[in-house]
Amino acid sequence: MNEQDIVNKLKSDPRALKSVMQSQDGQALLNMLSGGIDSPVAAYRMAKRGLALDHIHFASPPYTSERAKLKVKALAQLITVYTGSANLFVVPYTKPQEYIRDNAPDVLFTVLMRRSMMRIANVIAKKQGCEALVTGESLAQVASQTVKALQCTDAAQDLPILRPLIGMDKTEIIETSRHINTFETSILPYEDCCTIFTPPHPKIRPELEEILAAEAAMPGLAALEAEAAEQTERIRVRITDQVEFEG
Repeated sequence: MNEQDIVNKLKSDPRALKSVMQSQDGQALLNMLSGGIDSPVAAYRMAKRGLALDHIHFASPPYTSERAKLKVKALAQLITVYTGSANLFVVPYTKPQEYIRDNAPDVLFTVLMRRSMMRIANVIAKKQGCEALVTGESLAQVASQTVKALQCTDAAQDLPILRPLIGMDKTEIIETSRHINTFETSILPYEDCCTIFTPPHPKIRPELEEILAAEAAMPGLAALEAEAAEQTERIRVRITDQVEFEG
C-alpha cells in the first residue's frame, strides 16, 4: 500500500479518516489479536473511538506454524488504515500452555489459559504504556465467554478489559469483517493456540475459587509466564507496508 492508496482509502471511508484524525489523544490499548474473525473487528471498533492500538498474539510452535504468525501479521497490516501503524507483539507461549495442559483439570483449561494470557498481556501493555486490553470476546459465543468465565478472566490482572463485540452476534461481526477487508484472511485455516488442547467439555460456569486453587497447584506457571513475556518478539507493522501473505 503506497501513500496514494492510503489517501484513496481515507477518502472513500470517512470512518477511517476519523480514526486517523482522532488517534492523537494519547490513549493507547493493547489488542489481543488471535487470527480469527473477531479480534480484527474489535480493533477496528476501538480505533473508531480514536484510540491508538498495538496488538499481542500468542504463538505455540510447533503446534502453531510460521504461516499462522504471518497470517496474524497480515491482519494487523490490513487494519492499519484504521489503527495507524502499530506494534505486533508475538509471545512464545508453548511452555506455559503445555504446563497448564499437563497440570490442571482439563475442564478448567481454557479459562486458566485465558487468565495466563491476560497476565502476560498485562506485562507487555504496561511496558508500552497501554491503558487497557482489548479482546474480541462476544457473550456466550464459546465456553470461555460466559459471564462466569469472563469474571474469572477479568480477575487475573488489574488493567481494564474492553470488549467492543460483547453484545454482537456472529452475523454482525462477519459483516463488519467483510467491510474492513479482513474476513478472507481470518478464515484461512491456520492453527491458533487458543484452539489446541481444547477439552471436549469445558466448564461453562467456573467459580473463581476453583480457578485460584488450580493455579495454586501450578507453582511453576508464573516463571514460565515471565519467561514468555521476556522473550516476546516485537514486529513493527506500518501503514505503508504491503500485505506479504497469500493463503
